[in-house]
Amino acid sequence: MKHAETVTFGGSGLDRFAHIRGDEAALNAAREQAETTAILLWRGKPLVGGEALDHLVRLPMDHPVLAEANPNPVYLGREDSGDNGGHCFAFDLSGWTPPDLDDASFNSFLDRSEQQHPLLPDGQVFAELRGLMTRLDARDAELAATAKAVFGWHRSHMFCALCGAPSVMAMAGWQRDCPSCGGHHFPRTDPVVIMLITHGNKVLMGRSPGWPEGMYSLLAGFVEPGETLEAAVRREVAEESGIKVGEVCYLASQPWAFPSSLMFGCRGEALTEEITLDPNELEHAMWISREEMMQAFAGLHPVLKPARKGAIAHFLLRNWLADRLD
Repeated sequence: MKHAETVTFGGSGLDRFAHIRGDEAALNAAREQAETTAILLWRGKPLVGGEALDHLVRLPMDHPVLAEANPNPVYLGREDSGDNGGHCFAFDLSGWTPPDLDDASFNSFLDRSEQQHPLLPDGQVFAELRGLMTRLDARDAELAATAKAVFGWHRSHMFCALCGAPSVMAMAGWQRDCPSCGGHHFPRTDPVVIMLITHGNKVLMGRSPGWPEGMYSLLAGFVEPGETLEAAVRREVAEESGIKVGEVCYLASQPWAFPSSLMFGCRGEALTEEITLDPNELEHAMWISREEMMQAFAGLHPVLKPARKGAIAHFLLRNWLADRLD
């Protein structure tokens, strides 16, 4: 697919400069360079600024707020290829508790709350990445998604999977080591297929239980061990909707740090039309014509809300409507 890498989080050409992750001297030198910056996250929410909250805030490495963050940052790489490189580190401030924290909002389907730290100026807030991902440029989106995914992995993998002992951060945040048994552990990424299943002029859409009213998306599911992407597409669609799928092809991928997925966008040709739901997976599913989908994108469909911008489902549907899936 020619437009594959234009998907949100599709990559910005960041030089991850991975060879210095295990070199303490090189990392210390990078931290001392005047051009080096830090990005900051609180409970997975990046620090953003601008009138429309449309850019990732980069702080100097000696900013006072970083003294309150976890002292072990994640090295993200170099933002340019110059002599000094414009190195970037990510810090986690999750130990800070805002005095006015609204737990109900924070735990909602889409957290629209914003948190302001007293050491940061007005206009710089922590905000949910899903709510602002389409406002960020490609570089900011890649940095924020990478940091969110790696910090999320550290929070959920604090103990060795081999012996159960506490593990420690290593390799500039890209590894965890077990002092007890010597085991090494690496960031987890879960492969997920998300499927544009078509039958003539129609596409298959479904909604999961508990989703907001009118919210539908393409069917999706985790790839199982020993399974190809094509097999996962056919199995998931059959399990969730009873639809049999024939030819399958890959279209595009999207890192999805909510919490740790890599979405593989695929197209599949349906061999059958009759829908038989698995109620444990889907609340409803239906075939939608191109004309109806155009109504939905315009916000005029009586049932279907517009696909969420930034998600790969929106990207695939938009390109399907424009006949740009080649």
